[in-house]
This record gives sequence, C-alpha cells and structure tokens, in this order.
Amino acid sequence: IVMAKLTRACPINPRQRGFIRALGCSENLKLLQLVVKHAKREHCELGVVSMDIAKAFDMICHQHIISGLVQRGVDPHVIHLVSDMYKNITTCID
Repeated sequence: IVMAKLTRACPINPRQRGFIRALGCSENLKLLQLVVKHAKREHCELGVVSMDIAKAFDMICHQHIISGLVQRGVDPHVIHLVSDMYKNITTCID
C-alpha cells in the first residue's frame, strides 16, 4: 500500500532498477548487447557510460526525503511511516 501511494506521488523512471521488481542486471546487459550489436551492424560510433550510485540515499539528509514527500502531496500517514523507518535505526552484525 505504501509503495503504491509513493509510486503515484513520485513516479519511477522506467530505467530505475533498484527497489523494484525487475530483472535489472540481466535486462541492462541485454540492452547493452543489443546496442553494441546495432552499432557494429550500422558501423556507428558508440560510447557507453556505466554509473553505480551505491548507497545514494546515505548521502541525502533524511529530512530532505521527507520534505520531498510533503512537496509531492503524499498522504501524511505514509510520510509518517517513511519517517519512522529512519528513526533510531541501527545495524548489528553477529
């Protein structure tokens, strides 16, 4: 329910691969394979850039995320749920 409400308020880019149900890695590799094949067949120049935005949300202040949800008009109850996910979080490794 939370994901459905957030998706309506903050649409996901079709190229998004994290946090969604998709075969991200294999789909991206297949797309790259098709682009390379096309470039070879058409004798086109091709430039490829790969970006890994690991831990992207570790670098964003949690309050900015909450403010963004408020600006998008997300239901206050959903904002409260998301906000609670960021309170008193810890990691324990056994």
